[in-house]
Amino acid sequence: MQERAHGIILRVYPLTESSLIVQWLTAEQGRLSTAAKGARKQKSSFAGKLDCFFEADFAFIRSRRSHLHTLAEVSLSQPNTFLRRDLNALTQLAYAGALIAQTTEEETPLPEGHKLLTEFIRALQEFPASPQTLCAFELLWLQVLGQEPDLAQTRLPSPALHFAGQTLNGGFEALQQPLDAVGSRALAQFLHGFLIYHLGKFPPQRARALGATAGS
Repeated sequence: MQERAHGIILRVYPLTESSLIVQWLTAEQGRLSTAAKGARKQKSSFAGKLDCFFEADFAFIRSRRSHLHTLAEVSLSQPNTFLRRDLNALTQLAYAGALIAQTTEEETPLPEGHKLLTEFIRALQEFPASPQTLCAFELLWLQVLGQEPDLAQTRLPSPALHFAGQTLNGGFEALQQPLDAVGSRALAQFLHGFLIYHLGKFPPQRARALGATAGS
């Protein structure tokens, strides 16, 4: 029996010479892994539909033996084609996807996480990738996890403190007020330590994602 979901593709990698593993982030099922059989063949029905951070409606057949289910069909709803031209945005999204994967269990409903990643994609269409955009995502992801910092207990400089508060209260709208390099650096350094203390580690792509800025 087929099940249906709407999701964002987090990762795509080979399973066999002809098939792919596609990892999704959905609201109802959380992180979900599917096998797209024959997807690497030229005339596959999946051709052009499976790439990182594509948004799609899809159907899958649940496996009774493992967490790898069979992908049955895909209807692409938003390919986010701007990412083909914006490597910096793609780099930050790759880090975001890795952080989500590190801090969540497979097949656990994650409506707030799915909503946040969707909003981050939209934010990177509107605002150039910068340390500020990445820090905004990290703050909001910590909020989803219930581990956001108590800003009153930090020693952040005033501009960084204000931006962090605005982000936690209003989401990515806070990006409308640019944060200077000193404030961005202070916030990124604070979150570096905070993530290690509360999560144990963070994905190794973080330094590269922080350096992925417009003009770099």
